[in-house]
Amino acid sequence: MAKNKGKSICLFSAKGGVGKTITAINLAGIFEQLEKKVLIIDLDLSSGGICLSLNKPPQKTIFNFVDDYNNNRYKDFFDYITKYDDYIDVLASPKDPRQANKTDSKYIELLIDKAVYNYDIVLIDTNHILDEINIITLDKVDSILFLLTNNPMDLKNMKSLISVFKDSNIDKYKIILNNSCDPFKDYFSVFDIKNVINANIDYTLTSSFYIKNIDSYILNGEIISLQKRMPTTFSKDYSTLMKIALDIIENNEDEGEEEYVEE
Repeated sequence: MAKNKGKSICLFSAKGGVGKTITAINLAGIFEQLEKKVLIIDLDLSSGGICLSLNKPPQKTIFNFVDDYNNNRYKDFFDYITKYDDYIDVLASPKDPRQANKTDSKYIELLIDKAVYNYDIVLIDTNHILDEINIITLDKVDSILFLLTNNPMDLKNMKSLISVFKDSNIDKYKIILNNSCDPFKDYFSVFDIKNVINANIDYTLTSSFYIKNIDSYILNGEIISLQKRMPTTFSKDYSTLMKIALDIIENNEDEGEEEYVEE
């Protein structure tokens, strides 16, 4: 049966601790407001935190999907899904970090194909390592969101990462400067950052979006972008997240929605 293919987006960075997980969750909340069915795939296989951040303990994970497929036990994609609400689902990272090394990378493309068949938007959270699984993912997805902070080490690593992409003629990425991750670090101006990484900054999350009590949201399983006060309290950053989401949808429409045939 053929249907329109959803959009796959990978959130990636050149170092850890730059806010990929929270950004993925907040984008999911924005897409929910746009009435898009969203799947968040937690590909940080050894230490993923999507389900923890949403306070939704998973029954099955990516490891179970791969293991079942490898052993001819696979029946239905939704057997591995953890439901958050009517619009947002999660495919969790393995419960045991030892299962990360047992997750065969050859099934990642298949996993993404099945995800975009069933969802309008597939957001993929990752770690910052250019390992085989992440390379396959970055190559497979429709677009990439690089998250960057105002941090010397982050800038150095991002410059190298962007150089690799340019040398490979890959230009399907946008860069988000996340000043909300650590608002007390403002070593460089935006002009300086652009010069250091030799690339443009496409979106900026401001230091005003820094949430001191973020743990309380996590404990309650709440998504900040779905809070009623978000559009007024964090109006600029709400607008930025909405622009990112609308740009992704618009790009999908401009490129033409592909038909996907479920095997």
